[in-house]
Amino acid sequence: MQPEFTPKLFSLIKQGISKKTISTDTIAGIIVGIVALPLSIAFAIASGVSPEKGIITAIIAGILISAFGGSRVQIGGPTGAFIVIVYGIVQKFGVDGLTIATFMAGVIIIGMGILKLGNLLKFIPYSLVVGFTSGIAIIIFSSQLNAFFGLGIEKVPADFIDKWIVYYNNFSKINWYSFLIAIGTILTILIFQKISSKIPGSIIAILISTISVVYFKLPVETIESNFGNISGSFSAPSLPNFNYETIKSLIQPAFAIAILGSIESLLSAVVSDSMIGGKHRSNVELIAQGFANIASSLFGGIPATGAIARTATNVKNGGRTPIAGIVHGLVLLAIMLLFAPYAKLIPLSCLAGILVIVAYHMSEWRQFISILKGQRMDIIILLTTFFLTVVFDLIIALEIGIILSSFMFMKRMSESVHIQNITSENKLKEQLFEQEIHDLPKEVQLFEINGPLFFGAARQFQETLTSFNNDCKVVILRMRYIPIIDATGFQSLKEIIKTFNSSGILIILSGINPELRSDFRKNGIYEIIDRKYIVSNIIMAVSRAKTYLKT
Repeated sequence: MQPEFTPKLFSLIKQGISKKTISTDTIAGIIVGIVALPLSIAFAIASGVSPEKGIITAIIAGILISAFGGSRVQIGGPTGAFIVIVYGIVQKFGVDGLTIATFMAGVIIIGMGILKLGNLLKFIPYSLVVGFTSGIAIIIFSSQLNAFFGLGIEKVPADFIDKWIVYYNNFSKINWYSFLIAIGTILTILIFQKISSKIPGSIIAILISTISVVYFKLPVETIESNFGNISGSFSAPSLPNFNYETIKSLIQPAFAIAILGSIESLLSAVVSDSMIGGKHRSNVELIAQGFANIASSLFGGIPATGAIARTATNVKNGGRTPIAGIVHGLVLLAIMLLFAPYAKLIPLSCLAGILVIVAYHMSEWRQFISILKGQRMDIIILLTTFFLTVVFDLIIALEIGIILSSFMFMKRMSESVHIQNITSENKLKEQLFEQEIHDLPKEVQLFEINGPLFFGAARQFQETLTSFNNDCKVVILRMRYIPIIDATGFQSLKEIIKTFNSSGILIILSGINPELRSDFRKNGIYEIIDRKYIVSNIIMAVSRAKTYLKT
């Protein structure tokens, strides 16, 4: 197996893991498992599915991602980023549609890993990531206000603006017990963050609020009143019936799950690398994420990815190997089997308070403000993605954001390509002094091209070379600083050569590296220009030009 496709756990086992590390990782895994419990339930409910689906996802994905992933400390499971997508899929296609979309997303992610696209995902602009994560944070916050204030609205609209209109019309129905529980949950979490990193404030808040609701019989909504009992067992793995039409209708949300999950997973891995001084394996991480999503869907779970907050909690509590992530999954399994009957008593306003904290941390408002002070292109990407995520749809936001980022990238790359007419700019001596060439015949024009000659710059290249005063017999194109030429660039180059040839002007290509020579052959350049006029340096190019002029 290639090293880049070898799971980190396998490499660490081969190197040897000390008993002390196993002990420390076990403790970290127990703590992370406890932290993950309320989050898993809250994410599932906010996504429009039953609570146990979140726990099932955390168990299966947590174990598989840690056992077969490319990070030492990654913790996998359901995350807040998926809430918007999952909720939309459930509303439109039902739970069966979500299961199929999750399965398809898993297959797509595995394909991305096999094709070694893990490294490419790192190049998605940070402004785009902040834009949609901040938008998701706003949506998560707004989706929790019904439970937070105990408004008792049976059907909250999915549309952002309609949702706030309904809240405004029903705000007089506020349940003060629910509101106080939600506020108490937030305060408890904030206080325990300062007291201890080992005691999760969310668990303390759940215990206090649940006991208070049961003991004082407070009139608030609970998991049981809305969803019934929480199942303490796994169903047999299965996949709903589907056909070509189902796949066609779900391919778009499946790709959204795959892209978002891959980005968040690799972002979490990068963050954890900086915390432990490690280096994750992007492609094997994606493959593990893909298998985790396939397995999650088969057991009735929801999409999973690397969870930044839980991964950071793992690291802060001493986790240094995938053992911690596996233990975290086993702890959740034990809790589900033993304590599921009691979880149904948790008040929904408590979970809403937990998700408000999650939304705050997801908002990345400091980074949002920082980008707004930066370059205009980054601001456009940030605000466009943010607006589309909040007002329309995360899938549309991702698609438009990636397309917009690509156009911005092409514009910047095209601007980085410089074409200089060295002869006409009187820079000949400055440019050629090192080669001890002090003059050129008057009939020779010399152009220097710097930068990648790709489709974004091809038009500028062609227009510049065909618009100068062509009162000459030879044009030398110095291409030593061209790293790559794509198909459009080659097409433009061929059109330029043909144009000059038809005007009786000879083209000489100088500074062609061996890799480009191979591409020249594949793209038919040798068919329209004599090989002796494709040379490796400027001295040979000038010599060929002088020889040609003497004939």
